[in-house]
Amino acid sequence: MSLFTISPEKEAALQARMTHLGVAESDLRETFIRSSGPGGQKVNKTASCVYLVHVPTGLSVKCQQERSQALNRFLARRLLLDRIERIQTGRVSAERQRTEKIRRQKRRRSKRAKEKVLEQKHIQSDKKALRARVTPSDAKD
Repeated sequence: MSLFTISPEKEAALQARMTHLGVAESDLRETFIRSSGPGGQKVNKTASCVYLVHVPTGLSVKCQQERSQALNRFLARRLLLDRIERIQTGRVSAERQRTEKIRRQKRRRSKRAKEKVLEQKHIQSDKKALRARVTPSDAKD
């Protein structure tokens, strides 16, 4: 019997991914709560929002993308597996490093750093001035 209202191929792919990542159904704690937002009476009266917790890691996902509870269950599992995979492959630290680099680039320079850059520019301009072509009138005998 199908657990979700999706194609058997997608369900088989989800199960294969769960076994590949070492996540068992018994590791998941699933609760259903009422959705909020657009959807009218349907979402206000039924508990179609899925709150999924992976007990060993403590990761949690809340999914209310669709009006169907079964589809939200599938999507929540997929989101949770994405997060677990990111942690296992170490992409989380790479993403954090990338965001920190962007933050450092956008940060304003301190007054001392600005003075230092300006001083280096003056030194460079003085060097370039010394490279100017020598004309006969400049030469002294």
